[in-house]
Amino acid sequence: MAVKIRACSKNAPIGALLTAQFAREKLDVIEVEWGNTTCLEVDGGQDGNVTFNTGAAISRYVARLVPSLGLYGSTALQRTEVDHWITFALGSSFCERRFKDTLGLLDGALSGVTYLVGSTVTLADLHVWGTLFVSERWRSVLDRHEGPVNVVRWYTLLSSDERFRRVVESIPTSALTKPTSQPFENSDHLPTGRKEEGKFVELPGAQKGKLVVRFPPEASGYLHIGHAKAALLNQYYQVAFDGKLILRFDDTNPSKETLEFEQVILEDVAMLQIRPDVFSHTSDHFDLLLSYCESMLRDSLAYCDDTDAGTMKQEREQRKESKNRHNNVDMNLKMWKEMLKGSEFGKSCCVRAKIDMQSANGCMRDPTIYRCKTEAHIRTGTKYKVYPTYDFACPIVDSVEGVTHALRTTEYHDRDEQYYWFLDRLQLRKPYVWEYSRLNMTNTVLSKRKLTWFVAEGLVNGWDDPRFPTVRGVLRRGMTVEGLKQFIVAQGSSRSVVTMEWDKIWAFNKKVFAVCIGNLTHPTKRVSFQVIDPVAPRFTAVEAEGVVRVRAEGVRRGSIEVPKHPKNEAVGTKTVFLGPDVLIDGVDAEALVEGRNATFINWGNLTISKIERDAGGRVTSVCTKLDLDNKDYKKTAKITWLCAEPLVRCTCVYYDHIIGKAVLDRDDDFRNYVAKNTKTEVEMLGDPELRHLKKGDIIQLQRRGFFICDSPYEPLSRYTSCESPVILIHVPDGHTKQLPTLGLKAEKERRQMTGNEQSQNSLGTFAERSPKRETTASESMSKVELAASIQEQGDRVRRSKAEKASKEVVAAEVKILLDLKSQYKAATGSDWQPQTASSARITNRDEDVKRESKGVQMSVSNTVGIDHEDAVSLRAKVDAQGERVRKLKSSAGSRDDVNEAVQTLLSLKAQYKALTGHDLAGGESRKSAKGEGKKKKEAKAQGSASGETEAQKVDGVCSTAKKTTRLGLEAAKEEDLSDWYSQVITKAEMIEYYDVSGCYILRPWAFAVWESITAFFDTEIKKLGVQNCYFPMFVSQSALNKEKTHIADFSPEVAWVTKSGDTEMSEPIAIRPTSETVMYPSFAKWIKSHRDLPMRLNQWCNVVRWEFKHPQPFLRTREFLWQEGHSAFASRAEAEEEVYCILQLYRRVYEELLAIPVVPGRKTEKEKFAGGDFTTTVEVYVPINGRGLQGATSHHLGQNFSKMFEITFDKPETNEKAFVHQNSWGLSTRSIGAMVLLHADNVGLILPPNVAAVQAIIIPCGVTVTTTENERKTLYKKCDEYEETLRAAGIKSRGDYRDNYSPGWKFNHWELKGVPVRIEIGPRDLKEKQAVAVRRDTAEKLVVREADIVGEVTRLLRDIHVNLFDRAKAALDANMVVCRDWKEFVEKLDLKCIIQAPFCGQPDCEDNIKRDSAKDESSAGGALMGAKSLCVPFEPLAVPQPWEKCIHPECHRKESLLYTLFGRSY
Repeated sequence: MAVKIRACSKNAPIGALLTAQFAREKLDVIEVEWGNTTCLEVDGGQDGNVTFNTGAAISRYVARLVPSLGLYGSTALQRTEVDHWITFALGSSFCERRFKDTLGLLDGALSGVTYLVGSTVTLADLHVWGTLFVSERWRSVLDRHEGPVNVVRWYTLLSSDERFRRVVESIPTSALTKPTSQPFENSDHLPTGRKEEGKFVELPGAQKGKLVVRFPPEASGYLHIGHAKAALLNQYYQVAFDGKLILRFDDTNPSKETLEFEQVILEDVAMLQIRPDVFSHTSDHFDLLLSYCESMLRDSLAYCDDTDAGTMKQEREQRKESKNRHNNVDMNLKMWKEMLKGSEFGKSCCVRAKIDMQSANGCMRDPTIYRCKTEAHIRTGTKYKVYPTYDFACPIVDSVEGVTHALRTTEYHDRDEQYYWFLDRLQLRKPYVWEYSRLNMTNTVLSKRKLTWFVAEGLVNGWDDPRFPTVRGVLRRGMTVEGLKQFIVAQGSSRSVVTMEWDKIWAFNKKVFAVCIGNLTHPTKRVSFQVIDPVAPRFTAVEAEGVVRVRAEGVRRGSIEVPKHPKNEAVGTKTVFLGPDVLIDGVDAEALVEGRNATFINWGNLTISKIERDAGGRVTSVCTKLDLDNKDYKKTAKITWLCAEPLVRCTCVYYDHIIGKAVLDRDDDFRNYVAKNTKTEVEMLGDPELRHLKKGDIIQLQRRGFFICDSPYEPLSRYTSCESPVILIHVPDGHTKQLPTLGLKAEKERRQMTGNEQSQNSLGTFAERSPKRETTASESMSKVELAASIQEQGDRVRRSKAEKASKEVVAAEVKILLDLKSQYKAATGSDWQPQTASSARITNRDEDVKRESKGVQMSVSNTVGIDHEDAVSLRAKVDAQGERVRKLKSSAGSRDDVNEAVQTLLSLKAQYKALTGHDLAGGESRKSAKGEGKKKKEAKAQGSASGETEAQKVDGVCSTAKKTTRLGLEAAKEEDLSDWYSQVITKAEMIEYYDVSGCYILRPWAFAVWESITAFFDTEIKKLGVQNCYFPMFVSQSALNKEKTHIADFSPEVAWVTKSGDTEMSEPIAIRPTSETVMYPSFAKWIKSHRDLPMRLNQWCNVVRWEFKHPQPFLRTREFLWQEGHSAFASRAEAEEEVYCILQLYRRVYEELLAIPVVPGRKTEKEKFAGGDFTTTVEVYVPINGRGLQGATSHHLGQNFSKMFEITFDKPETNEKAFVHQNSWGLSTRSIGAMVLLHADNVGLILPPNVAAVQAIIIPCGVTVTTTENERKTLYKKCDEYEETLRAAGIKSRGDYRDNYSPGWKFNHWELKGVPVRIEIGPRDLKEKQAVAVRRDTAEKLVVREADIVGEVTRLLRDIHVNLFDRAKAALDANMVVCRDWKEFVEKLDLKCIIQAPFCGQPDCEDNIKRDSAKDESSAGGALMGAKSLCVPFEPLAVPQPWEKCIHPECHRKESLLYTLFGRSY
């Protein structure tokens, strides 16, 4: 049998070609030919020909033809791994943003192995190698010799294989270059360099002149940019194949569509220059769709169902058939007639396709195809009472209207099977479904339902709000149609799902496109696009608040004409008014100096004769004299200004993202991340030329950025006697990321300037600009100012690179930096060096921001030089105190005296740093050549400790300011608990996220905590006679359903296995949510006599509970680790005794290991374990959010399960059969989450010593360039000795001897990981036979003698545990309160308290308490859950009195009251 593979010559399927080459060893009939598409057609016998269209599918098929080669693996596990790596190679893992992380993952997988799967080459190796082979990024990594060692080894090994070389040699050159889409084939007109165009995949089977595509929007909202991508993509292929485009309104839901939305969509489509060939509506085919539905009912392919929506959803999730599924045809037609009439019964019904309720694809589980709605339709009125669903109508109308290729986003992938099922059953022509990735943007939502919510809640000002991602919204904010189109073109039709940042789209908007990227309606024409920058006229405005009046002596009123754009005369000219009084910004006024000249842009030099200030030092007015004959514009402050008259009132509006989180996870509720304060208005006084702006005009305000006119100026109204100001909306330019909030006005202005203007402002005197032109930053300044400016610009370069700004933006910033360095060299005669930054007297980043916000020049500082008399005096004190410390240590002074002297020395050094901005490492009197070298090394180490490495010293710039890195936490526990928690567990290396939502990888650091818990608990239960065992994780359906009450609580969370390979299983098998129904059949077999009792078993295992709520690592996961104990006793008394004994062990786990206080108690009837008699629990209080957390539970099951599973024994006295009394008890990895929530802080994790994998980390310090090899070895040897000494004493210690990290970096690293004690040892400590110990919980430092190291560290660990426990206990005691009044109950709940209150114990009353204590979304702070019972404490804070009643106001029960603990909970 010949196998002929056709390979696309524009995008070679490397993996498939390699598979074919390997298969030729056994199968010599494989042929490869090159064409326009990739496919393999196989004779399928009676089923007809089968065509494989992807390289992955071809590889799998060919590998199965030659199983002896093992290309697809030799076992089921290996085949699964191979499939994983093929998907990995085809996915988005190798995209630009994730490339580095992907290589790291691949390097880890190849560590210690030769091939990815098994011991031979498999498809996994072929496809991953093929993906790397065509990757330009990978080739660049190889060229720079930066590839991970394991990946390079593996790649080189495969590349040397003769079979790989043959495939590479056979590939046409065109297949190795980036594919170009057909409409842009005129490459003659393309300039060299990078094309702003994405990858457009050829549509399989598309023919010139015969292609028909469609764009089917629903008229239920405005088009957003995701719809714009879909529309433009369809038009792209329409033009490329000279085909036909249908614009079809999906009007199948009369309750959503409106004529207004339909009209808006038509306008938006026209605005995007999309020209459909045909306009249609799904409602045009309603009669046809009705007939198809009725025929399906008659053919038993569908049925009518009156099940309510909630139950239907639950049944579909559980794969449970509806009660109506087997209705006969007559019954279905009868119900159908009721639907057609729109009767009350008919409105409760729907029609469902009878497909397959057991399908693994949820879309195939009998989907709804028709529903009854009595609302009037916008086109058909009340003619119809039933309407089809989109999923039913879409394939039918596609087929009827002649669509050849249906383009759908990948989110519809699961519905493709349903799409073709309808066409097969109705025997209709099948269009080809082509998938492409949807457009995802950061900090927003693109769901029409969610956008509608924003509009309905009044959080935005309509669908065209500038914060909205709608086409109207982005256009109103200043996006141009061409900018939007070119952004979409750049995305292409790839299936790779990526999330784009808004900076990218705004950068496209600002660029000048002069390349043939083809107008989508004229694909071969050369088009020149000028979007914003070169054509936006420039005007001036000053802030109304803080404006300063400048008096210019001898100036008469007049005007001059200047260009609106200094680089584009075609934009026109504007009138600049002159007068004796002009206005400038307050920040500019602060930069002026008496006696010096300032250059007023477009006017000339003015000499500052007098500056008047108020009592607070703020400039109130300035007097100047004209010096227009002086044409020296160097070294002068450049001022933007306006004549005091005439002026125009103007409002500048700044918008921010509507969603505060960059990328929402699948389980995130977007309403929890709605950003606040996303609109800021700044009142301005503007250039009189602004009067002439029209709505939609885009301009640039000097030093403030681009703006679009949203509302033009209106003169004085006779109705209001007021004039309407110009409303200008700020247009982002993609240059820098927008701040979450706009903050200080000066900082906001700086971030909104163009790149050139930012560089000018960074010079401290607002740059050199002559009156007639704008200049670059290449003109000279003073040495001090230049050094400060270079420092600031270097920070800006680093920030741009860190934020992944475009190449053009980074290049512009680097050019400014190089210009500044050139100025410095010209002014001083020497190159600028990092040390020069000290002359700029910059202290730290916080001071920089403060000065910028006040408009003060960068050269101004509160610090002094190191030669200043105050600094010299303070340095002498440091030397004297240092000498005193050394004498005390050498004379073996008391520890208290040494510690006091050290603290005094540290205080003096801190004063010195605050005064000069420099650290003082030691006594200045010990200066020498060696000392100077040591200083330099320590300065370098200090930079490393703050996160700065050599790799971050961009273009020779080394900031003395403290650097911010990604090593530490970027969220505060008090401000964003969710983000903080996620960062703690990931950055402390406890958790790695996994590609199955709700499942997580426990890294060794977290698993060590679990091991400590298991070791303690396992030892204790074995003392009680408990034995360990293991039962299978799979549960049969019949066993699981045996105890109905028990399984009812778990039913929504049960995960089911329904397939084995491609074969449906006869009966689905559950994965255990708990093990009662797994273990108890065996108990029934093993227990026959009283001699078999008690039976006490425990297993350490995992369970799966498919939670539908928001998952959180450790706290709420779909799979977790736990221990579950199950026991059987002859008497109830024995069983109850064990319940409380186990609960006591759980209390010890939390208090003695995790340092967490708990509240032991009994669960209420509503909250007890399903199927049990009673449940006991230990409850944890989380102070940061006031929630309770169930720590562990011990259940008494009574005889409920023994009766169900017939677990009996013979009584010794009577030989009668009796049912056993049972318990079950469990503790899970949730305990680790409780530990993190209670103890971790804003620095990172804090591990209780008794569960820490490392209790003491030893870090050698003071190794510098002047340290000899012998000194280094001696230091490291001493560290080893400390490590061994501590280990011998049972203290888990480790030394960190990595030489590629500084001590400061290591300090941060181990603090983040929460190690209880850090031990620092340096050369001086060696001489003094001591070490420095640092506590993680308090950051307290103390000097420890070498001889006392074991005792001191042991004491520290004990003290740390006690301190952690006491802090948590104090929080618990302070926030656990007694309430007898409902109003007080609710108030305390909102104050994050847990409450003990009298409670009747009835489930209905508990439901009322939860409902009525909930906080709805309209309340401040958003929605909060109500209180639920946590437990009835064994030791309550109060006892019920005869006159007390239940806490809920509607409940008047006074009997059987118990003080019950309530609170919001996890």
